[in-house]
Amino acid sequence: MTLLKGIGTGLCLTVLCLIAAPKAKADDWDRKTVITFSGPVEVPGVGAQVLPAGTYVFKVMDSMSDRHIVQIFNQDETHVYTTILAIPNYRLKATDKTTITFRERPAGEPEALRAWFYPGREWGEEFVYERPKALQLAKETNEYVLSTPTVLTGAPVDTLKTSPVEAVNPNGETVDTAQVVEPPPAMAAPVQVASLPKTSSNLGLIGLVGMMLLCAGFLVSGLLKKSI
Repeated sequence: MTLLKGIGTGLCLTVLCLIAAPKAKADDWDRKTVITFSGPVEVPGVGAQVLPAGTYVFKVMDSMSDRHIVQIFNQDETHVYTTILAIPNYRLKATDKTTITFRERPAGEPEALRAWFYPGREWGEEFVYERPKALQLAKETNEYVLSTPTVLTGAPVDTLKTSPVEAVNPNGETVDTAQVVEPPPAMAAPVQVASLPKTSSNLGLIGLVGMMLLCAGFLVSGLLKKSI
């Protein structure tokens, strides 16, 4: 009887885990992060602008092998301020807190967004600026800055998927991106797999397995009652 009772409990816990799994995976995929800026911050991308001090939500919209697309929303996620092209940048030690880095600028100028590191990850997102702004930042900060010759302001978001990425140095010269970012170790090309129809979802499979386990739980409960 003890064995049957243990099996019944295990089946119930399994069903609960299956129901909770999709949300946890979704949150990890888009890396939703709430960030509060204490002062104005300049951000690049399709909606390049200076954001005032306040609270914003960062999310990964798309994640490709060598570039990612990040969106910045208002606090209640009803408005997208900008959509930014980013390149994975490796760091030696992960932390348990979100890390945002900026490019220090002359007094009176807003800090410029540089990179975003999600908790627990050894690599983050190094943001790409349009070439004119990248040249300005490189000169002001005396640092290398990721850039693209593509005019992004007001462009379709899909433009970010194919825009060339380079880097500029403080002298205005174009250099290889390897001088700015370090890719994650052994970053492999994505494996090509057959895609499911757009209407397909793992939720259906999870629901089916959950129902089967639930039925098994009821069966075990019935056996327990008969044995009492």
